[in-house]
Amino acid sequence: MASTAATTVHQPTQKEIRLVIGASSAGTIFEWYDFFIYGTLFTLIGRAFFPSDNETLQVLLVWAGFAIGFGFRPLGAIMFGYLGDKLGRKYTFLVTVTLMGIATAGVGLVPSAESIGLWAPAIVIVLRILQGLALGGEYGGAAIYVAEHAPPEKRGFYTSFIQASVVGGFVLSIVVVLLCRAIIPEAAFEEWGWRVPFLLSVVLLGISLWMRLKLNESPVFRAMKEEGKMSGNPFVESFTYPGNKKRIFIALFGITGILTTIWYTAFFSSLSFLQRDMRLDPSLVEMILLVAGLISMSFFVVVGKWSDRVGRKKPILVGAIMTLLLVFPMFWMMGKLANPGIEEAAAANPVVVTGTQCTTDPFADLFDREQTDCGKVLETLTASGVPYERVEADTLGVTVGGEAIALGDDWLDDGAARRAGLQEALSARGYDFSVQQPPFINIVGIVAILLVISAFSALTYGSVAALLTEMFPPQIRYSSMSIPYHIGAGYLGGFLPLIAGFIVARTGDVYAGLWYTWVVVAFGVIVAWWGIPSGPPKDFEDAEST
Repeated sequence: MASTAATTVHQPTQKEIRLVIGASSAGTIFEWYDFFIYGTLFTLIGRAFFPSDNETLQVLLVWAGFAIGFGFRPLGAIMFGYLGDKLGRKYTFLVTVTLMGIATAGVGLVPSAESIGLWAPAIVIVLRILQGLALGGEYGGAAIYVAEHAPPEKRGFYTSFIQASVVGGFVLSIVVVLLCRAIIPEAAFEEWGWRVPFLLSVVLLGISLWMRLKLNESPVFRAMKEEGKMSGNPFVESFTYPGNKKRIFIALFGITGILTTIWYTAFFSSLSFLQRDMRLDPSLVEMILLVAGLISMSFFVVVGKWSDRVGRKKPILVGAIMTLLLVFPMFWMMGKLANPGIEEAAAANPVVVTGTQCTTDPFADLFDREQTDCGKVLETLTASGVPYERVEADTLGVTVGGEAIALGDDWLDDGAARRAGLQEALSARGYDFSVQQPPFINIVGIVAILLVISAFSALTYGSVAALLTEMFPPQIRYSSMSIPYHIGAGYLGGFLPLIAGFIVARTGDVYAGLWYTWVVVAFGVIVAWWGIPSGPPKDFEDAEST
């Protein structure tokens, strides 16, 4: 800190720091649990609130609802960032965790679309918006609060617990879902039991408020307030403070763009890929991700501590570059381990679709557009996880291993009949559409691959709270840090499942969605190489004076 402020900043005791880290991390776990439970239960959410005969559209609508919550995170960052810089770190994130808990419980109370029609998805979307606003204020508050209590030489280590807590929220969502599945019969769980994890957020809210009310305000904020160094308008000053526009650009693309796309690829792309595309049993997928998530939480702490020695830039670049090199091979390997029969059947009996205007429009039903006959067949094959080759021709046709399939008279008008007919014909030629239970050794291999991806995520994410805190001046830190973080995480990361799913639907290639991750990370590497400070970590004032 600057010399004038240094005399007034209270130095927290080790007991106070442990309380700060514990309460902030627990609150972050609970808040991310609230946000992620929607994604963990994406298949059941689709059936309840976004039902459609078009399976691909149903999944895309669920991920659109997921993305809407993320889309409002930047607005939440502006609102709560302003309050955090004006009123304090502590009370602002008390508000955010309360809003998140109430909105999450609300999702569990919304009647299904079968009961109230379009009001159901509309209400869910409003609640997702409230969740997004809350999350926009949560991360910056928790990260800054811990960082401003930490000694500079341990800032990466102490704040890494906040980063690990994000994974902890995802892990907690899976634990609760698995426990509910174990207690509630399967039929009842799919009918109403899936609502229980949402309703439990009320209990987590109470625990979080109890823990956070024990905390004191950040010593840095108290020192600024005592000295009268508060910002007049943190939002405006975030864009007018000297050098801050460059810092925001770097934070958005060179830091957040990298970490958020890798994180959501590691956890949510793999969730959808294994459960939907590879047809693994949902409970097995949740267990796989639970094991990988639990182990990987320690990676973030290790990286945060390492960054205190080598600086913040090196781990981020290592993780990002390794992702560019290995993300496609890792998902190819995971696919081979999860459902080797798909690739074997496709090699022995390749599917070729012929027809005119042979492209699929995933949102045709939503916008009342006419899907071409060939597009309908492609959509069904994609939803069934079947790779195919397209050939333009005057007439619609499907061949498997060179043998033509007779298209049923009702296939083009009835999605259920088309799915049943195609899967029956393909099953007779070696394709397996049953729920998959791969051998134990394959499951171990999948977990190992997920741990590698998680390690790349930890490298790009573990030190970020410390880095962003050090990049921005204290008086506008909450706003300056939160705005680029939540724009990046909200749009580049939050829209990843939707964009990747759309790419897969358009191409029919279950791996094609990874190109979105690759492009965003590649651009981020260029920005990070250019813009993230090299060398040992420095406080903002120390960096400004050199």
